[in-house]
Parts: sequence; C-alpha cells; structure tokens
Amino acid sequence: MIRVLLLLFFSIIVSCSSNKEPPIDWGESPWPEIRTERINTLLPRAMEAAGVDAWLVICRENNNDPIADHIGGENAGGTAVFLFFRDEDGFTSRVYSPSGESTALDELDIHDEVISVERGGSAVEQAVEFIKEKDFEVIAINSSSGNAQADGLSYTQRINLEERLGAGFSERLVSSEELIYEWLSIKLPAEVEIMTKAAELTAQWQIEAYEMIVPGVTTDAEVAAFLDAKMEEYGVGEAWSPTQNPNVNSGPDRGHSHATDKVIMPGDVIQTDFGIKLHDRWVSDIQRFAYVLKPGETEAPEDIQFYWESARAGNRAAFKAMKPGVKGVEVDAAQREVMKANNSEYVMWASGRICSA
Repeated sequence: MIRVLLLLFFSIIVSCSSNKEPPIDWGESPWPEIRTERINTLLPRAMEAAGVDAWLVICRENNNDPIADHIGGENAGGTAVFLFFRDEDGFTSRVYSPSGESTALDELDIHDEVISVERGGSAVEQAVEFIKEKDFEVIAINSSSGNAQADGLSYTQRINLEERLGAGFSERLVSSEELIYEWLSIKLPAEVEIMTKAAELTAQWQIEAYEMIVPGVTTDAEVAAFLDAKMEEYGVGEAWSPTQNPNVNSGPDRGHSHATDKVIMPGDVIQTDFGIKLHDRWVSDIQRFAYVLKPGETEAPEDIQFYWESARAGNRAAFKAMKPGVKGVEVDAAQREVMKANNSEYVMWASGRICSA
C-alpha cells in the first residue's frame, strides 16, 4: 500500500486518535478587555522604547487607519483624533471625537479622556492646540514607507496637520513605524494562549488531512475541502482570503494559489499552506510539506530528504537565535546562513515574517 511520508518542518508531535475532538465553545471575544490592557500596559512601554513623547492617530469613516481597531477608532464617522502621550504625570490616552460619537466611545471606557468636538469644530485643530501647549518633542504619526500598519495617515490629512502645526512642530513629526513594531510584536499572556490554540488546531488538522489522502485518487481540492470542513465544524474563521486558504498544491510549485482538481500521485511533494482565525482576530499560518512514497520506497529520495533536513536545520538555527533582546533581522540572518551553506535559492519572505521587527 502506497503511503504518504510526512515531512514535518516543526518539531510538533501530535497524538492521532480515532476519537475526534468535539467542537469548542469559544465564548465571547476577549478582545475588548485585551485591547484596553494592551493600550494601558504595552503601549506606554512601546512609546518609551521608540523614544516617542506623543502618538497622534487620525480616524475616519470608510477609509480608516489600519490601526483603528487597536485603539478603539473602528467606529469613527467624522474625523477623530486619538492622542497618546507621556509626560510628568505618566501615560494618558485622550480622544477628540465628534459630538455625535463621543458619548458611545466614552462609555467603552478604553481611554482616559474623551473630549467632545461640537459640530463645525475640528478635532485636528483641538489636538494640535494641546500638542503645542504640552510642547511635545517627538510626535509619531502613521506615515511609513515600509510598514502598512504604520501608514494610515493620508496625504491630505498630513498636509492639513502640518499646516495647523506650523513649520517648527512639523519638524518634530516622526514615523510611528518603530512604535507600532514595538507595540504589536508583544502579546499578552491571554493572547499567547489563544494563538497557541490556533496553531495546535491548524497543525493537527493538516496532519489529519494528509492521513486521508489516497494516492492516485485524492485531489488537492479534496484535501482543501477537508480543512474547510474542519473550520466550519469548529466555528473558526479564515486566516486570509478563502480563495487561497487552504492552499494545497501537489507536484510542481504554483506559489500562492488555490487548490485544484489535480490528483495526488506517488512521487509528488505536497505543500499545504493553511491558517485559521480565532475570535475574528488572532490567526495561525502554518505550511506543511509531505512526500508521497512510490511503490517500493520506504523513505523519501535523497534530494527530497536533503531539502527537508536543510529546512529543519535552518528552522532550528532560527529558534536557537531567538532570545530576549534579539531583533528579528538577527533571527532571520541565522536561518539564512544555513540556507546559504546548503546552496538554497533566495527566499523573499523573512523567517516568521519578522525580519523588520
């Protein structure tokens, strides 16, 4: 009987059982409480690490800032300004919100102060007046050429802001890129628990998907359908667009793509790129590779085995480099050294997508 040889690129051991894990009751999303804690505990540290005195975020309807839902600005209609600052009294979050929205925002109890801006008034102007009064030295704004999460300020919004600030204060503006890296890269224990569960389910289901394959019969699309059914059964979301999640590809590499009706055959390498989303926020993203043994084979051919061993060595080098205080670029470099030594082709993606952190 032809078997599928699993090539696991992470040291995860999953106990397979005929008893399926029952669907999980996820309960209410913990995001509101987690968001508030992230603002009050992690954001001040991130601002200090980035050397920022104040962070100004402008939110608005329809074309909102990517960081809006992290700071409570996802329901902005009229222009609102979210200002986070550090001074001699500590850390403060202050929002200048249109009067028609300020009451509801204040009731969420996310921010220290919510200042209502009457109809016809300007939230930006009032925020600028406060900035000048406080005489902040380093003011971060969401303008970045390298990080989309830190690039939510539009061109016209920036022009308007700089006109109100004047030349002197405009020179104090810096990109929030480093601040956002510092803030979003750190997760609270509750978040780590959620992300761990997402990763465990993702890895478990991928192995189960490989186990259901019958070489010469099962198609890539049927493997993808198996994983889709798991997501539906457990009530979890898609980590990215459902048109390419899961991506199951056997045979020649097709890159980021969708699963097709190609039949999985002996000698194929199968790539599965799959992730789930919990509470509509925290996601997993795990790739798993497998080799389909040909008749008479008991292990993968030498070249396939070399690819696996090389990938595993790079993976272990990256993990070994991970220590508190080490930058993502250093972790990425450790893996790339192994790749270079094994004559790997260049890979555009960073190790764990963290090279800029």
